[in-house]
Amino acid sequence: MTGTKDLCHPETVRVAPSHQAEASQIAAELAAIARTGMVLPGSITQRRTRCGHPGCACRADPPRLHGPYWQWTRKVAAKTVCRWLSADQHRDYQAWIDNDRRLRELLARLEALGAAAFEDDPRWERQPARRPRTRPGQPPEPEQRPPDRVDGDCLTCGHPSAQTLFTQLRTKREDLSQLRGPFRSWKGLSC
Repeated sequence: MTGTKDLCHPETVRVAPSHQAEASQIAAELAAIARTGMVLPGSITQRRTRCGHPGCACRADPPRLHGPYWQWTRKVAAKTVCRWLSADQHRDYQAWIDNDRRLRELLARLEALGAAAFEDDPRWERQPARRPRTRPGQPPEPEQRPPDRVDGDCLTCGHPSAQTLFTQLRTKREDLSQLRGPFRSWKGLSC
């Protein structure tokens, strides 16, 4: 569409030259990772295990555990998924996982630059400060404290609610004079 402005363009939003330089460095590093095309989420962990044979060296004191074995772990639909890797696969895929971690670091830095540019926008200074609503010639209203109880008050303002209360919200009152057993003298409730 013609006539629309690109909101990320430097003429629209002023960005400090140091931020622009850092963003350019981040973009170059992102492009280098993208050119490899190899990114793998998750982590690779070295594992050493014990077997079930009672006379094995992994049960000795000190134990000599089996391995190393390499395990790739990641989350898929909020579930942990693991795969065992060979030593060759570990060497190959570790670089891909390093690329994934570096991408996440670079994106976090880029987001921090965007947040800093947002906060440094001089247009924030032109907006009037919010003042409490008062009538001319009257002192401002005192600040209201939240209610101590919520059984009949509105939770947002503390004024009595116009709605009828649900039975679940009514205060439960019990006669404690009829307590028996070990709870009779509990916390000074003895009668």
